[in-house]
Amino acid sequence: MDDKRNMIAAILLSVAILIGWNFVSEKFFPTPDKPDVTKTVAGAPGAAPATAQGQPGALPTPGAPTAPAAQAIRPVDVVLAEGQRVPIDTPAIKGSINLVGARVDDITLNKYRQTIKKGSPAVRLFAPGGTPAAYFASLGWAAQGIQVPNANTVWTATGNKLTPTTPVTLRWANTTGQTFRIEYSIDADYLITAKQTIANTGTAPVSLSSYALLDRLGTPTDPHEQDSVTIHVGPTGYLDGKTVIDTDYDDVEEAPNRSVRYGSGAWLGFSDKYWLGAIVPAKGERITASISSPAANNYQTLFARDFTQVAPGKQVTTTSRIFAGAKEVYTLQRYENDQGITRLSNAIDWGWFEFFEVPIFKLLDWLFKQVGNFGVAIMVLTLIIRALMFPIAQRQFGSMAQMRLVQPKMKVLQERYKDDKPKMQQELMKLYKDEKINPLAGCLPILIQIPIFYALYKVLMLTIEMRHQPFILWIKDLSAPDPLHILNLFGLLPFTPPSILSIGILAVILGITMFLQFRLNPQATDPVQQQVFKIMPWLFMFIMAPFAAGLLLYWITNNILSIGQQQWMYRKFPQLKAAPAK
Repeated sequence: MDDKRNMIAAILLSVAILIGWNFVSEKFFPTPDKPDVTKTVAGAPGAAPATAQGQPGALPTPGAPTAPAAQAIRPVDVVLAEGQRVPIDTPAIKGSINLVGARVDDITLNKYRQTIKKGSPAVRLFAPGGTPAAYFASLGWAAQGIQVPNANTVWTATGNKLTPTTPVTLRWANTTGQTFRIEYSIDADYLITAKQTIANTGTAPVSLSSYALLDRLGTPTDPHEQDSVTIHVGPTGYLDGKTVIDTDYDDVEEAPNRSVRYGSGAWLGFSDKYWLGAIVPAKGERITASISSPAANNYQTLFARDFTQVAPGKQVTTTSRIFAGAKEVYTLQRYENDQGITRLSNAIDWGWFEFFEVPIFKLLDWLFKQVGNFGVAIMVLTLIIRALMFPIAQRQFGSMAQMRLVQPKMKVLQERYKDDKPKMQQELMKLYKDEKINPLAGCLPILIQIPIFYALYKVLMLTIEMRHQPFILWIKDLSAPDPLHILNLFGLLPFTPPSILSIGILAVILGITMFLQFRLNPQATDPVQQQVFKIMPWLFMFIMAPFAAGLLLYWITNNILSIGQQQWMYRKFPQLKAAPAK
């Protein structure tokens, strides 16, 4: 009867853990069901905003120009084909600048494909206004008493193509003697530099402010791009002396006047899981900034400079920069150090454990460059971690071995005081003290592995360097779960199992290796614990199945190394294995 009660208690506890973990994992460890698919970075097709995109929504006084009427939503290819454009061509990006409005509104990323399929198109980051996923950068001026360029202004270009060696200058003049210029230059990666110049050849001084903005239609609908406790997706920047990662799209819409304002800033923009669009003032420049929603389903980040008087015969030049690309760790760090863009690397939401996660990433990335396979790099990383933890693991094994040696005495005490649980616990504690055993010592390696596991989870989920990295055979993306599920006969049946039941081959191997590892451990003294430990490997098989294949590979490798170490210790000290039989 007691055995049945113990079994029922163990099963109920296991079910509670499984259901509870499913809730916790969705909140704290979100993992997409499939490899990342990125076609366009901004939102899915939807209603157009009430007014045309790209009009500054939160300028300092005297304010923004009157917005034109809203545009109809049309396909990207149609809009790109009909405009007057200057091509952009670098090793990292391709695209164009729209001469209507001087917008940078066409950016695709050469190194990154939309899916893992062969021949997949490049990821599109920026798209022009009037398209389903409109997302672009715009530069301009605000003034009173004179005409300034707006979203409908047609600029004249000097230069045929924007490349790292060939800048392009756009010009436009009003009828009162003011000439406006924007000189675009670009590096080999993702940084565009724009010098805005106003030359006053009129007869009176003019007062104006220059600004830069990013405008985005919609929010991400892809499951890979959802904001969560562990991964921030949405407005971000280094504003008022701190990194902003606690403001999401809903916060902006609910803010007073649909705008959140800041008195200073080093950069701001929109962060997606792998991609970043950001506008950057000159280093140390005095600006005001805002994150706003000028209309429903339309979001904008903007910085503006103080109003400046430009006397007749004088000109004023300001410099803005636009980041449009992938959140590559070393690229962001280089811009942070070389360009003086404060905390740009914080666009990757490392969280509280950045001090631990970044070294894990750098070691893993270095190993990948040495061995050429990311899965092998994870296995080598696991081997290195196990080697560093070897002394601790030895202590764990020593504690487990001591527990084995005293198991006969423990069984005697359990039998003697089976009707007096408090007395039994008291005598067991006395036995531990007399034998100098710490029953919790075996938990230390597990506790140490928790931050390592979390750091590896963040590295796999956050860093673009790990996206779409294959291992062997059917594992084409280690940052996504195992694609072969037992429940649908490895893809033969046309449905995708729910995440809690998506048991793949790696999950089964994990369960088997954990079962073998548990068999080598000394048996727990409590009957309920014995039943729980029998179920635990298969419980973990369900818990870990939805996680990225790279995490399962790490855990499997760790289990195999643990089994090998335990077997080696048993061969070295055979009396430990025989002790429980006494």
